[in-house]
Amino acid sequence: MTLTKANLIQAVYKKHPGLTKTQAAESVETFIQLVKESLIKGEDLLLSGFGKFNVKDKKPRRGRNPQTGDELILDARRVVTFKPSGILRSKINNGK
Repeated sequence: MTLTKANLIQAVYKKHPGLTKTQAAESVETFIQLVKESLIKGEDLLLSGFGKFNVKDKKPRRGRNPQTGDELILDARRVVTFKPSGILRSKINNGK
C-alpha cells in the first residue's frame, strides 16, 4: 500500500482532535511546500529520527538509447537522494 497525501491528511486529522480536517490539510500542504522550497533551493533537509534528503548535481554524461543503440549526451541535472536515519533503518529492519 502507498501512503498518499489524502491518507496523510486523514492521519493528522485523527491524531489531533483539536484540528479540523481543513486545518490538517493546510498543515500537511504547508509542510510539503516548505520541503519543496528547500530542495528547489538546493538545500539539504534533515528530519531527526527520519533521515536526510540531499540535493546532488550530476554532470553531463554519455548515454545510449537502448532501442537504437545510438550514443547521446545526457544533460547535467540535479537529483534528490534520501538516506534514512539509523533509528529508522533499525526499525525497518527489525519490523518494529
